[in-house]
Amino acid sequence: MTVLRTSMRNFFAHKGRMALSAVAVLLSVAFVCGTLVFTDTMNTTFDKLFAATSSDVTVSAKGASDTGETTAKNGKPPVMPADVVGKVRGAAGVKSAEGTVFSSAVTVVDADKDSLSPTSGGPTIVGSWNANEARTMKITKGAAPENSGQIMVDADTADKHHLELGDEIGVITAVGTHTAKVSAIASFTVTNPGAAIFYLDTRTAQETLVGEPDVFTDVNVTAAAGVSDAQLKKNVVAALGGDYKVQTAKETADANQKDVGEFLNVMKYAMLGFAGIAFLVGIFLIINTFSMLVAQRTREIGLMRAIGSSRRQVNRSVLAEALLLGVVGSVLGVGAGVGIAVGLMKLMGMTGMNLSTDDLTVAWTTPVVGLVLGVVVTVLAAYLPARRAGKVSPMAALRDAGAPTDAKAGVVRAVLGLLLTGGGVAGLYLASAADKASEGSLWLGLGVVLSLIGFVVIGPLLAGGLVRVLGAIVLRAFGPVGRMAERNALRNPRRTGATGAALMIGLALVACLSVVGSSMVASATEQLDSSVGTDFIIQNDNGQLITPQAVQAVKSAPGLERVTEYKLLDADLTTPDGKTSKGETLNAADPSYATDVSTETVAGKLADAYRPDSMSVFEGFAEEHHLTIGSKVEVAFQDGTTAALTVRAITSDEVVIDKGAMYASISTVAKYVPAEKMPLDQLVFATAKEGQQDAAYTSLKTALHDYPQYTVRDQTDYKEALKDQIGQMLNLIYGLLALAIIVAVLGVVNTLALSVVERTREIGLMRAIGLSRRQLRRMIRLESVVIALFGALLGLGLGMGWGATAQQLLALEGLTVLDIPWPTILGVFVASAFVGLFAALIPAFRAGRMNVLNAIATD
Repeated sequence: MTVLRTSMRNFFAHKGRMALSAVAVLLSVAFVCGTLVFTDTMNTTFDKLFAATSSDVTVSAKGASDTGETTAKNGKPPVMPADVVGKVRGAAGVKSAEGTVFSSAVTVVDADKDSLSPTSGGPTIVGSWNANEARTMKITKGAAPENSGQIMVDADTADKHHLELGDEIGVITAVGTHTAKVSAIASFTVTNPGAAIFYLDTRTAQETLVGEPDVFTDVNVTAAAGVSDAQLKKNVVAALGGDYKVQTAKETADANQKDVGEFLNVMKYAMLGFAGIAFLVGIFLIINTFSMLVAQRTREIGLMRAIGSSRRQVNRSVLAEALLLGVVGSVLGVGAGVGIAVGLMKLMGMTGMNLSTDDLTVAWTTPVVGLVLGVVVTVLAAYLPARRAGKVSPMAALRDAGAPTDAKAGVVRAVLGLLLTGGGVAGLYLASAADKASEGSLWLGLGVVLSLIGFVVIGPLLAGGLVRVLGAIVLRAFGPVGRMAERNALRNPRRTGATGAALMIGLALVACLSVVGSSMVASATEQLDSSVGTDFIIQNDNGQLITPQAVQAVKSAPGLERVTEYKLLDADLTTPDGKTSKGETLNAADPSYATDVSTETVAGKLADAYRPDSMSVFEGFAEEHHLTIGSKVEVAFQDGTTAALTVRAITSDEVVIDKGAMYASISTVAKYVPAEKMPLDQLVFATAKEGQQDAAYTSLKTALHDYPQYTVRDQTDYKEALKDQIGQMLNLIYGLLALAIIVAVLGVVNTLALSVVERTREIGLMRAIGLSRRQLRRMIRLESVVIALFGALLGLGLGMGWGATAQQLLALEGLTVLDIPWPTILGVFVASAFVGLFAALIPAFRAGRMNVLNAIATD
């Protein structure tokens, strides 16, 4: 009880000094709990949605996937004949059966040809209005569509795009474009996770989505009273045979949830990884806080030892304070985590993915995980300072307060830090020298971990040299005040090293990702410049295939020298070694593709692969199956017959564009795949006549005016799109890393605040001999700046090393250009100085307000 009372007294006596450490624990726990609550809520939302929208049993065409993805290579959903509905109705235990048609391979536009698709990445679905949909949708305006001139839209999409009854909408599919007017607006009775949904009457849906009447994509079956879903499925299978996909409501919901769950798990573990980084940074803050508190209470602890307290009691007293800090920070963090989850839900709502707070899910494990994690991390972080406190001798009560020095510990730390750093450098070297990316990635991971730990351990040694260099460059211009700031930063290298290390971690990751992202863009740009010989690329950004009508519109555009079509086909390949590779993809294109995209070969010429009954294979496939120029490969097309194609070229694996592709001409493929089953184009390339690039660009956009689902890009546009995609990904990561940097800034604030308290008498004496308040504040701000720059220098240097090594691994995949984004690196370094200034505002202000006489009298 004495230890607990002492801990409680000390905790509340220094509650101001503990506050920032508690905030660090709070933020880290809040991020973890917020992530868990957010992903659990999304799971709950999708569970309810899939349960509500799944009929007792669903019958689909055999080519449909378990998750309802219905796009075939011809751009149309796989369908069943209408008589399937009658057969299902005749099965035992069936109460009702209704045929439906729906497709997600669509583009929907308004009267101005602006897309009505979700910006959140959610699907756009067009289907027939049916009784099963009426279970989850309630018509709030107008009436359900009854003829080809009517269409119904969900309320969320209508609100977002300001649609009203009577507005004209165009539905663009592989069949063509269908125009109708809004006849109704329907609201979800369950949460809409971000899809845009449109309904047509059944006959119009068949003609618009499939291009033929009397077919369905699905049959929704309702069980009679007392019949289980499993039994109903058996009865339906018995009535239909094995030619169709039949799933119970649970199987359909599970398949959909599995698909969504994989994405949610990736997101959850990624966010938890960044929370772990914030925890790691918080550890340095907590270690620094308790180390300084122990140093400031050396005389007090010595008195406790003199009156009979044992080392164990002193140790337990400090750990008890840490326990209190962990509990307080964790409890507040759990509550803040729920708030973060709600904030994330609102943020997702702004992007179009609507999540209702009615589905907010806080599992009992979430607060438990938050509390245990926060408390354990805090107590472990305080262990070393607590152990140091236990070593304070009774004689320390007779000395001035100060941290006991341990020269032996300093030597051990230096040796250990050098060994770890050396091991990290060796790991990075082995990663850069690896022949395979999979092997190198293991060395890269080991090198990153060891070098990071090594820099943390060796930080105090590095602080002495780097702070002097930074002081000479940055601080000397400020005269005596700058020199005092430099000496203050050097006074306790261990403290400076730990404070800088907290900032180092976040900035190292920023620098590493910046180098990798910039190198990816530079490598892809170089590949485009050196490989792509065409002027324009036409494609749909959501994966929708290009219709023959749109291809014809491209070909009719004036100013073009050639147009190249590009298709993908699924096939099973049987090689001379007797092995069959199932589910391979064959890239079929016009012979001009060999000119449009220059692909390096290790044997033969790519142009020869477009000769009749010829093909190319990639280097790895050729080596695995012992293929050479002239080898025969049996190609069994999924939607056609089997062809015997001759290998005329072997492409290099050292490429980025179409890496691992196998080519053949469209004319060759057309001999073995019926025209009605020939897939639509994935891409179309167009090359302008000499000197007519600008005019051809304009004419292409004009020709595709009636096909707004497709985008025309020249090489500059394509590079910008690539840069934007990588930039958006990096910005998201930087946003998640911001939490770790915020915690690191709190660490700088806390270090300075405790340092000011530690130097109270010294500050009073300096003020007494003429140091002005302005000079004092400047000294503290400069000290903060040099600590921040020290951490930035370590982090950016370490991160660039990681990034350069990662690029060497990417070079094995064809990304051969190393590009250091110096503007970003220098910008982060300069921004670190402003971070230091910001962190010093409160400590400097408090130091300036000290009463000189009281400060001098402080013991």
